[in-house]
Amino acid sequence: MSGLSRAQQAISVLWAAFLTAGVLEIIVFTLVDPGDLRWFGDEPVGLEPRAVYTLAFLVFWVVSALGAALALLLCSPSGRSRRAADGSAHS
Repeated sequence: MSGLSRAQQAISVLWAAFLTAGVLEIIVFTLVDPGDLRWFGDEPVGLEPRAVYTLAFLVFWVVSALGAALALLLCSPSGRSRRAADGSAHS
């Protein structure tokens, strides 16, 4: 992805994370009923199912985006390597 601008990289990360969050949402809420969710003290969460779906999707999206951004960061060459590859590094 080195040929992409920062905006294109951000959009790529966010789009991949959006798709991942959608898949996670389907998997999790196929197995878990939002009405059955409880806090640690066995007290009901007290949110409407739509609110639980929305909050869970946003959490999945943020976590997936952070993971994708970290992978992109780790795969991109450092500034020094990039300058050396361009032939503009000074000894």
